[in-house]
Amino acid sequence: MQYNVIVIGSGPGGYVAAIRCAQLGFKTAIVEKYKTLGGTCLNVGCIPSKALLDSSEHFINAKQHFKEHGIEIPEPKLNLGQMIKRKGEVVKANVDGIAFLMKKNKIDVHTGVGSFVDKNTIKVTAEDGKETTLTTEKVIIATGSKPTPLPFAPFDKKRIISSTEALELKELPKHLIVIGGGVIGMELGSVFARVGSKVTVVEFLDSLIPTMDGTMGKELLKVAKKLGIESYLGHKVTSVESKGDEVTVKAEGKDGKSIELKGDYCLVSIGRRPYTDGLGLDKIGIETVKGQIQVDDHLKTKVDNVYAIGDVVRGAMLAHKAEEEGVYVAETMAGQKPHVHYNLIPGVVYTWPEVASVGYTEEQLKTQGKAYKVGNFPYKALGRARASGDTDGLVKILADKTTDEILGVHIIGARAADMIAAGVTAMEFRASAEDVSRMSHAHPTYMEAVKEACLAATANRPIHM
Repeated sequence: MQYNVIVIGSGPGGYVAAIRCAQLGFKTAIVEKYKTLGGTCLNVGCIPSKALLDSSEHFINAKQHFKEHGIEIPEPKLNLGQMIKRKGEVVKANVDGIAFLMKKNKIDVHTGVGSFVDKNTIKVTAEDGKETTLTTEKVIIATGSKPTPLPFAPFDKKRIISSTEALELKELPKHLIVIGGGVIGMELGSVFARVGSKVTVVEFLDSLIPTMDGTMGKELLKVAKKLGIESYLGHKVTSVESKGDEVTVKAEGKDGKSIELKGDYCLVSIGRRPYTDGLGLDKIGIETVKGQIQVDDHLKTKVDNVYAIGDVVRGAMLAHKAEEEGVYVAETMAGQKPHVHYNLIPGVVYTWPEVASVGYTEEQLKTQGKAYKVGNFPYKALGRARASGDTDGLVKILADKTTDEILGVHIIGARAADMIAAGVTAMEFRASAEDVSRMSHAHPTYMEAVKEACLAATANRPIHM
């Protein structure tokens, strides 16, 4: 079986790379370890977590907010089994869709562990031990990442769990202790807090979602408190012990004081690590640094026909970043000159309200010594937000003090995940805050908050505040 390109891994980076390669005329194959395509994102990550987030949001709205809209229903009851079942149906629909796209684009799918024999030969070992040998001109490694365990508390997949197990729980936790207040911890923590679990978050750094703009972390902390989530910031976990149905977590604050938490489940969400197990990189002379495969500016490894994309290389571990890199590599192989603007890859936290950011944070601009100005506009001053009852949050615009070019857009509020695309567009075309503030925005919409924040940044003259 001879191919122009073999892609190892079928997550968003891998399957998008394969499709683009096929579109460009390459005879393409994809190798996937698991029986379903889609990788972490579609099977145990982005898609299933969003399904549960939406279900839990419907539940809390029915329980707490329908009455104020004049909708009177009996007290809603949680059916966790149905919620998990629906999540599974959403996942199946998506992975079936990827399988359809492979057939549509005439991409061969080989199921099993792909490993290098040499730089042009890939061995695929199926679950039953059967081996198939494939030859290829070029290889794209897109094997993604896995949850990182605590060194002193490995996942037992029963009480000390990763996001994978959290998405399949058969019972509602009485008290879920979440270690890590980043994106995954806050998303899954909010799911269970909405449906009735006590949730406690322990975060080593001094802010929730610490990789995002500090204002976003402060605002999300307020939202988390309203939801009943208890947060311990600036606390280092020192031990996690599981006995029977109880997990005990001990942590130490920066003031030296210790805390002890007892719950029935502990979700460890301290990050993810690149997954290259079983690839046989040593067979072709590729070494990893801190788990990452080293690549040049064109995502090529030290081996001239082998590329790597997504979570196994440098940069943010985001599905859409992997997708952009997949397209980039395919088009580079075809002799085109694509580009990926890494600073303009947005990040989103799918809590409610959502958090979305693109560009520089205020902390980064301060570190760089960059002269900047800030424009803020709160959702509570927005007509559309008042009408929907979603008044938590704000839009924050960072602009160059001299040129007024937008340097960062940070939103916490309803529909932030969709709104951030406008920020990406503006920044790709190097728009100024005044450019955006002079564009007509439909009324009443959430996007008016972006216009108002740009007005605030341009001349401190928002209209509705």
